[in-house]
Amino acid sequence: MHAVRRELVQSQALAIGLPLFPVELPWPCPNDAYEQAMRRSLESVHRDVAFDALAFGDLHLEDIRDYRERQMSGWGFELLFPIWKRDTTELSRAMISGGIKAILTCVDPQQCPAELVGRHFDYSLLADLPETADPCGENGEFHTFVYAAPVFATPISVTLGEVVEHDGFVFADVLPNNS
Repeated sequence: MHAVRRELVQSQALAIGLPLFPVELPWPCPNDAYEQAMRRSLESVHRDVAFDALAFGDLHLEDIRDYRERQMSGWGFELLFPIWKRDTTELSRAMISGGIKAILTCVDPQQCPAELVGRHFDYSLLADLPETADPCGENGEFHTFVYAAPVFATPISVTLGEVVEHDGFVFADVLPNNS
């Protein structure tokens, strides 16, 4: 749903200094195919990399957290939800003031104006969100690409590409600025 180019996700991992383990998914991807691919990937990574915990950025959707806990049960991993139940208005403002820079890559036009796609995640955007929208997009109102953050060694230079509507969503193509 984020519709972010693989090259940019690789740039994020490099900027943070973390390994990246892509999971290839078919399209369309029914949930059983998603679960099988994720399980195979996790098994493969766990053979090669020692870790005992998995962290998720979920905020308040109980059904999503329950799903993750069911899927991971029996694996022996500690499941971490470090921002669980944080106030999303406070969190969105803390992210912006803390130096996180992001662009909206996908907007659900049933929940937010389509014109918000491609906008920077900043105080101006927060002011333009409908009152019904979660300021962190937790209910699927929008998705983002983070191009700069305090944990990044260097920011990722990007430019906005084509905006398209597909399957009821509006997507902005974020392009690496290789100049």
